[in-house]
Amino acid sequence: MAALSPTPLTDPDAAHARLQPLSPQDRVRWAVDTYGQGLVLTTSFGVQAAVMLHLVTRVAPDVPVIFVDTGYHFAQTYAFADQLTQRLNLNLKIAAAVDSPAWFEQRHGKLWETDIQRYNTLRKVEPMNRVLDELQATATLAGLRAQQTDHRAAMRHVEHAGGRAKIAPILDWGNREVHQYLQEHDLPYHPLREENYASVGDWHSTRPVGEGEDERAGRFNGKSAECGLHVPETKEEDDSRFSSGL
Repeated sequence: MAALSPTPLTDPDAAHARLQPLSPQDRVRWAVDTYGQGLVLTTSFGVQAAVMLHLVTRVAPDVPVIFVDTGYHFAQTYAFADQLTQRLNLNLKIAAAVDSPAWFEQRHGKLWETDIQRYNTLRKVEPMNRVLDELQATATLAGLRAQQTDHRAAMRHVEHAGGRAKIAPILDWGNREVHQYLQEHDLPYHPLREENYASVGDWHSTRPVGEGEDERAGRFNGKSAECGLHVPETKEEDDSRFSSGL
């Protein structure tokens, strides 16, 4: 395939139309050509995280990989992060809140039980934005998939998010494509998948899912399927996201 010329994100609808027929690898190449040193990859080291980490770093080995450490991850998540960081030689950047978990709870109590939105803002969004600013990021790659939530089903391959572009190369992949990619490249799932965790976040607000439940039903006791990092931050972003009618 011929090289794709860089195109600024002046029209998310046009960018989506351009990326839609391409492979995920070529969507990543477009992002690299378009945003260069301003491009970063975000990861939660979740159940299927190895897919995006492998796919992106095969195209851009030195891309900064941002992991939000809330201070409340499962021990298995930290071990999984170490495993993939070593195997894939990740250029890992940690985004963490200034307050330790103990100090945070002294000030706010168990905020994940009383105000999920504020908890996500303080432990996830603010640390992420701080690191994005430090890296002077202009675009982020994320492993979002339309199949996961109603919000993600309405997304385009490229969105405006917090003044940056957000690119979702595997937005149109289902669980079958994800599983095939993992098998093809001998990549692991998160270890908690074997204990029926379909989606893994913080230990205090994640549970295994039962038979027939949605794969994100185990997050925040079913009160919120989103982690807080991939929802519109302003009305303008929300309007932009739905302007295409997708």
